Amino acid sequence: MGRINELRLISRVAQMYHIERKRQADIAQHLRLSQATVSRMLKRAEAEDIVRTTVIPPVGTYTELEAALRERFNLPEAIVVECSEDREGAIMARIGEAAAHLLEVTLSEGEIIGVSSWSQTIFKMVENIHPQKSARAKYIVQTLGGMGDPSVQTHATQLTTRLARLTGAEPKLLPVQGVTSSREAKLLMMADPFVRETIELFGAISVAIVGIGAVEPSELLARSGNIFSSRELADLADAGAVGDISLRFFDGKGKPVKTPLDERVIGISLDELAKVDRVIALAGGEKKTAAIGGALRIGVIDTLVTDKFTAQRLIDQPA
Repeated sequence: MGRINELRLISRVAQMYHIERKRQADIAQHLRLSQATVSRMLKRAEAEDIVRTTVIPPVGTYTELEAALRERFNLPEAIVVECSEDREGAIMARIGEAAAHLLEVTLSEGEIIGVSSWSQTIFKMVENIHPQKSARAKYIVQTLGGMGDPSVQTHATQLTTRLARLTGAEPKLLPVQGVTSSREAKLLMMADPFVRETIELFGAISVAIVGIGAVEPSELLARSGNIFSSRELADLADAGAVGDISLRFFDGKGKPVKTPLDERVIGISLDELAKVDRVIALAGGEKKTAAIGGALRIGVIDTLVTDKFTAQRLIDQPA
């Protein structure tokens, strides 16, 4: 009978703590126990299955899809958002909202944030961020060249400078083309002291926010002029490329697709991205599913923010 009496007292302590919402000190005083004993009994209540924890996800959240993504791709964190329709515009808006909240609640004082400049989804994130009053970032570092067609040039600059203003940071722009005409042109541009200053910050980035692109460039990237020729893109596809992060291409298994085109890109490399403490990828949509799957297999992404339709497609992909 000794054990049943012990369990009865443990059950009473658990009831007072979890149901009656009494403090441990008050429980100890009421039952004439030490506070250390009360603490031990609460731990025993869980071990003896007297107390069970149940998490009931709210409507509009997708914990099962998130868990499946984490397991399938060995991914530290996944955020799957509600979306009423499997359409690019709607998906970008919902992902942007979720990513904005994530950055706001996890931003630490003095962060150095790297951000890709030609992503519409990242721009949607910036549109949803509230001005930060407590934690303030140190720098917002543009991680892909932002110069291009003047009609869309302001997009890259606005994205970086607006995020800097919202987070109280200093913007560090990359005032050169993302894709140069030749390796020699790239070396010449990188000799500029302002360009060097920004590139040298790549190694200090504490959180990088990236988009994931398909081999076929997005409308914004295509209009910017920061793309390879149709023939070069076809060659990349023939080499097995399924997508890119900041114009660094990879195949479906996450293996980098190395070509001489790499030598014409001014931006962060996959190797440099792998050294960043936290990499947050924002991507969704049917046309990007293969690219997202390949990107997750690289092993550099710490958090994926995507939509429920894309998440299900990723899980249904052949291994």
